[in-house]
Amino acid sequence: VQLQASGGGLVQPGGSLRLSCAASGLILDYYAIGWFRQAPGKEREGVSCISSSDGSAYYADSVKGRFTISRDNPNSTVYLQMNSLKTEDTAVYYCFAERVGHAYWGQGTLVTVSS
Repeated sequence: VQLQASGGGLVQPGGSLRLSCAASGLILDYYAIGWFRQAPGKEREGVSCISSSDGSAYYADSVKGRFTISRDNPNSTVYLQMNSLKTEDTAVYYCFAERVGHAYWGQGTLVTVSS
């Protein structure tokens, strides 16, 4: 199983980025998928996730209204659209896939929000 995250980069405050996480070796339909992030010197924080059943989404309060998670099961990809980015969104973002008894993590992609 592999989760390949991409889409990070340098963006100015107020800008947007879209992260992608391409999964292989599993049937994404059966997994809840989402994103964590870890900023320098801080603990890992859950950002967003989307269920496997009804597509319901969860967002951390810090990103609610700015970030949107979506999934494309036929293409085994999950996206995180990030708008109105703030300097405090700077972090390494990690995608994950989870179902009962199984959890997988991708490598991180760095998002830097700076003027």
